[in-house]
Amino acid sequence: MRIAIVDDIASERKELIDRLTIQLNRRALDAQISEYKNGEAFLLDAIKEHFALVFMDIYMEGNNGVEIAKKLRNFDRNCLLIFTTCSTDHALDGFRVRALHYLVKPYSDNELDTIFNEIMERLPAPDKYIDVHIVGGVVRLRLSEILYAEHYQHRIHIHTSDGQTTITRQTFSDFTAKLDGDERFFLCSRGVIINFEHTEDFDGAAFTLINGQKVSVSRDKIKSARIAFGDFLFKRGRK
Repeated sequence: MRIAIVDDIASERKELIDRLTIQLNRRALDAQISEYKNGEAFLLDAIKEHFALVFMDIYMEGNNGVEIAKKLRNFDRNCLLIFTTCSTDHALDGFRVRALHYLVKPYSDNELDTIFNEIMERLPAPDKYIDVHIVGGVVRLRLSEILYAEHYQHRIHIHTSDGQTTITRQTFSDFTAKLDGDERFFLCSRGVIINFEHTEDFDGAAFTLINGQKVSVSRDKIKSARIAFGDFLFKRGRK
């Protein structure tokens, strides 16, 4: 998810970035936050690549936020727009450019949290990530990138769509707990979990992944594997 912050005061941009980062981390969401000190620089980037969410100060030097928002709407009707301002004097103008909300400075963490909850309801579900501890540091993996993971020799080998393998030392139960509740993932056996997003077929005994890899399913899980995969395909077909 791409987020833009447009404000001519550097300290206020930094404060909002810090507070948004807390919101994103709380929800385990990955996002790229870009900051702009004026609307013209923002528009140059926005016309090249879509921003899902924009926080726009109204009172800026040069063109104010409302004027920038009008230009934005000439080529992007779908991004969510939040005005950050000292007053709601431009409420009618905000309605005309389809602003979702006003954040009146100074705003509380509760206000930002409430607005962020609404933002999450309106945006397509952004992909989540997990932080994996490896030798020498931490690797952040998007869940959509994971093909499957297997536990052997006291390590978890996480295979990803770019052909790489990330190895981490932790219990398999601790690792799968991070994926709990995500219907894309299915536990094939005591030490193997796959991602249905990268699965092409199930023959009644093993899943075939998009890279040709076959992942066997333990006998006691064959029925639930068939049901879970069928449900996933059905839901994906309805989207």
